[in-house]
Amino acid sequence: MSVSKIGTLTIGQAPRSDITPILEAALPEHVTCVHAGVLDGLSEEEIAARFPVQQGHGVLTSRLLNGSAVVMGKPAVGAAVQKKIDWLAAEGCQIIALLCTGEFHGLNCDGAWLIEPDRILPPTLNALVGNRRAGILVPLESQIASELTKWKGAAVAPVFAVASPYTATEQQIADAARSLEAQGAEIILTDCMGYTGWHREICSQHVELPVVLSNQLLADLLRNML
Repeated sequence: MSVSKIGTLTIGQAPRSDITPILEAALPEHVTCVHAGVLDGLSEEEIAARFPVQQGHGVLTSRLLNGSAVVMGKPAVGAAVQKKIDWLAAEGCQIIALLCTGEFHGLNCDGAWLIEPDRILPPTLNALVGNRRAGILVPLESQIASELTKWKGAAVAPVFAVASPYTATEQQIADAARSLEAQGAEIILTDCMGYTGWHREICSQHVELPVVLSNQLLADLLRNML
């Protein structure tokens, strides 16, 4: 199909100043892009009320337009994601890319091609890593339990370190990279769309491991499709 309009959907607020430039650099001139966010137009108080963190349920974190980070309960976010997908499809987007590496179940999209990173990244990166040990960088400590399930297809069990792409200092990013290396990682995979070239550069300054950015991998995929 000939694609002239795509949509991106962040679970935070759009446009994402950290991710948008990476994606737009991958788009041909004839393709326009509509950016949408689950939290668009909401205050932090409204976000806390609509997407409460619940005991025993998964959590997600994302970025607001003012640069601050919020943590949300995953079940409520999933329902809101579907509504935004429907809106982007109604706007005429032929491809919709979800800008979140979290796992969502049961999403559907009539009339558009939906790209879900959680369905693409684990098998792609597992194939890339092979029999080596991957080090997974995640935003929140509470996400590690679900990450173990997400990466169960790895030939060698991965190791994890925590550093939020939105709030971590340069020192905390460096410490996380060194932790992954000390645990035997041979490559670092960033399991959040919020990690950027800045985070990769810091990691590379402190460890001699390749670093794969999830958002760059998604951008490369879109470039090839378009």
